[in-house]
Amino acid sequence: MRHPVLGDAKEREIIHFTYNGKPLEAYEGESVAAALIANGIRVFRHSSKKHEPRGVFCAIGHCTDCVMRVDGVENVKTCVTRVKEGMEVFGEYE
Repeated sequence: MRHPVLGDAKEREIIHFTYNGKPLEAYEGESVAAALIANGIRVFRHSSKKHEPRGVFCAIGHCTDCVMRVDGVENVKTCVTRVKEGMEVFGEYE
C-alpha cells in the first residue's frame, strides 16, 4: 500500500509477548500500550485512592496512567515503550 506522503507501507513482523501470563501478539515496533489496546485490554491499572480504572491518557509519556511492570521493572510507561519478542508485562495494580 502506498501513502501519498509517507510512501510505501512496510510489512511488520508479528511478535509474541505475555500480559499477566496470557500470550498475546503484537506488531514489531509498536508500543506496549498500543499492543494491549489492539488485544482488547483497555484498563491498565486502577487509581490508588478511588480504585478507578485507568488506561492510556496522554500517550506521550507525561502522565502515569499506563504504568505497568515490564520484564521485572516496575512503573514502566507502556505508551512510550516498544513491545519486544518474549516481553512479560504485568498490570501494576492487579
